[in-house]
Amino acid sequence: MLVITQKKPNKLKKMLKNLGFWVIIGIIAGISLGLLDKELAIASKIGVDYFIHALKILIGPIIFLTIVLGVISLESLKQVGSIGVKALLYFEIVSTFALAIGIFIANIMGPGKGMNLDPNALDKDSVAQFVNNNIEISAQNEILHILKDAIPTDIMAAFSEGKTLQILVIALACAFIVSLMRIDERKAIQKTLEIMQSFVFKILEIIMYFSPIAAFSAMAFLVAKYGLESLFNLGYLLVVMLFASLLFIFGVLGLICFIAKVNIFKFMRFISREVLIVFATSSSESALAPLMRKLEKAGISKATVGLVLPTGYSFNLDCTNIYLAMSLIFLAQAFNVELSLAHEISILIVLMIASKGAVGVTGSGFIILGSTLAALSNMHIAEANNGLGASLGEVLPVAAISILLGVDKFMSEIRAVGNLCGNSVAALIVAIWDKQIDWEKFRYALDNPKEFANVGFD
Repeated sequence: MLVITQKKPNKLKKMLKNLGFWVIIGIIAGISLGLLDKELAIASKIGVDYFIHALKILIGPIIFLTIVLGVISLESLKQVGSIGVKALLYFEIVSTFALAIGIFIANIMGPGKGMNLDPNALDKDSVAQFVNNNIEISAQNEILHILKDAIPTDIMAAFSEGKTLQILVIALACAFIVSLMRIDERKAIQKTLEIMQSFVFKILEIIMYFSPIAAFSAMAFLVAKYGLESLFNLGYLLVVMLFASLLFIFGVLGLICFIAKVNIFKFMRFISREVLIVFATSSSESALAPLMRKLEKAGISKATVGLVLPTGYSFNLDCTNIYLAMSLIFLAQAFNVELSLAHEISILIVLMIASKGAVGVTGSGFIILGSTLAALSNMHIAEANNGLGASLGEVLPVAAISILLGVDKFMSEIRAVGNLCGNSVAALIVAIWDKQIDWEKFRYALDNPKEFANVGFD
């Protein structure tokens, strides 16, 4: 009896400290309020508005610091040039495949179709005057517009207005300048930026504690405004996201491993403990250190693991790419925004750049989604109801991402696990490609995963 009474409080205490538990409570409470008191539920929208506003403030600093530090870390290319070049080539090809899968699956399965949401209900000031009848834009012109908009004219405005592409350009320019400085100066700047990044992430962590309140407000408003049936679409989106991630892991990554003569199922079993840790924390970086030690023990060279894995958390977040692409298509479907092939190509191109700032920290994927929508705000589309030309930002404001708050916590766990799997396979493939792997050790590790279970945790 004594043992039982000791365990129960511990389990209860652990549950009460779990953010996911409170998000679920917030969702349930929000749905209940939306059904019982529609007027109060709609008024509660202010909670999610402030939450999104707080997240938008962090868009610039997170992207800037992540990209600068990520590029500075590529200094190791001077020592392991072939590994770095092959890693970057692999990252770009595979992450683009992930974006394409997200767009393709969302179009085929249509999780947002039938919701018929009204953007005016989200933000009355977001829909401006529609301009230029029957605007026709080609993929080439859209790409040129994106490139032109990426050139900053005011550095401070890029951050204050959350212009993602301009921030990326500024970050790349700063990283290049830092790389030309003396080693001691470069290391001092890098250390300072790492401290600043930790500070920004701590702010993000604090803000995420309010996600249950935001989920409550979002669900209350959604149910009161659009009815209970809108929740089925969100649940379906979660299923579609899971399906797309599994398709990517066991389909795309599985095929890559098959070509490399590695069994994807054995490899996933080998890193299963790290997968469970990431699933519990919703952050793919939580298992980075033990994963690096485990892969090194399994016969992959220290140079490959040391370069590919950390760099991958800036440049190879495959399932975050799926999430970003799928969420944008979902929102377009939910708000009846017709996107042509040229528009979807433009979305893919912007996401190829913007997703590089989506580090493996809880909540960052949601931030990048909002910043990407803002970056696409000048894309011209045909408004579904009257056919008039409008910008994407006019009919689909950034505030539209609040619809996703109810399921974002659960999608975060899916994408975090997928990112871990993607970067683990990346380290493996680059090691094989560059002949930086001890096959005898690696085969033994895959056949005897229990012997390596505690590597990195002891």
